[in-house]
Amino acid sequence: MPEVPSNVTRNGTVVPCSHRCNCGILYGRWGSSSGSSRAGDVGFAVKHLGKIIRSVQAFGRELSRKTAPIVSSPIPAIGVALGGGFARGIAHIGVLKVLEEEGIPVRVVAGTSVGALMGAAYCSGVSLSELEELAHNVRFATFARWTLSRCGFASNDRMISFLTRILKVKTFEELRIPLGVTATDFNTGEGVVFHSGSIIDPVRASCAYPGMFLPVEIRGRYLVDGMLSHPVPTRPVREMGADRVLAVHLKGTWASGGPPRHLFDVIGQSFAIAQDAMSGLWRQAADIVIEPDVAGFAYDDFKRSGDLIRVGEVAMRKALPEVRKWLEAPAEVPYTGTERRAVPRPAPMPAD
Repeated sequence: MPEVPSNVTRNGTVVPCSHRCNCGILYGRWGSSSGSSRAGDVGFAVKHLGKIIRSVQAFGRELSRKTAPIVSSPIPAIGVALGGGFARGIAHIGVLKVLEEEGIPVRVVAGTSVGALMGAAYCSGVSLSELEELAHNVRFATFARWTLSRCGFASNDRMISFLTRILKVKTFEELRIPLGVTATDFNTGEGVVFHSGSIIDPVRASCAYPGMFLPVEIRGRYLVDGMLSHPVPTRPVREMGADRVLAVHLKGTWASGGPPRHLFDVIGQSFAIAQDAMSGLWRQAADIVIEPDVAGFAYDDFKRSGDLIRVGEVAMRKALPEVRKWLEAPAEVPYTGTERRAVPRPAPMPAD
C-alpha cells in the first residue's frame, strides 16, 4: 500500500500539516478503497502543483525584468589635467575649489610635477580647506633640502615625510578619484604614467625638476619631472577614460626681462621655451584649456599662496559656462576613436 502522507488519516480526514502549510488539501480524501486510483490522483495533483510553481516563478522573473530601472547617465566623465609650475601650482587649488563649489563632478585626474602633488592630495581625500591651509604654510624646505651632488643641487626626499603626513591613503588603489602621475625616464625620454602601487615615490619623481632635484629611482629606472613628456597630462587623463578634459596650464616664464640671475633662471627659462614649442601635442587632447594668470609670480612664491588660489578661481569661473554645457547633453567627444588609437596608451608602471 502506498505511504499515507503525514497529514492524512486512514479514514480520509485531513489534518494540519506539521510544516504549517496547506499541503493536506492537495491529497483529497484517503479512503481505504481504490487506493491505487487515489494514489494516482495524488501524483496528478503534485505534478500540476509543480507546473503552477514554475509558472509563478517565470512570471516573477518577467515582472522583475520589465520593472528594473534602466540606468543611463548623460553626464560625461570629466577629467582634469593639472600641469607643472612649482609654487605657481597652488593656483590648482582655486580651480578645484570652483569645480567643487559649483557641483561639477570630477571623475579622473592626472598630474605633472606640482600638479601630481595637488592631484594626489585631492584624490586621497584631503579637503580643499585643508589644502589651502597647507599652501599657506608650505615652503621650499618643507619638501626639499640642498645637497652636493653631480646630478642636482637639491633632493626632494623630505617629500616622503610630507606626503606621509598629509595623504589620507598611501596607494593608488585606495584613492577616492582615479589618479595618474606622470614622470619621464631619464635614459629613454619615455613618458611614464603611474596608476598603481605606492603614491609617494611617483609624486617625488614627477616633481624631480632636472638640474635642480636629483632623479628618483623606481624599479631600476631613473625618473625626472613629468613635464618633459607630459607638460599638461591631457593624453594620460584621456586614456584613463575621460570623455571631456579640462586642462590647467600654468604658463609663466623664469626670465625677468634682463640677464639671468643664476643657473636656475637659465634652466627654467630653457624648459619654458621647450614647453611652449611642444604645447600643440597636449592641447589636441584637451576640450578646454585654463591658463591662470601666474605670470607675475616667481617659481618659489609660496608666500603668495592666497593670491595664487584667487587667480585659479578667476580662471575657472571664466570657463564655467563652457563646462556647464558638458552637463546639459551627452558627450560628443571631439577626440575621436581614431585619434585615441593613434595615441599609444602608456603602460602603467607600478611604483613597488
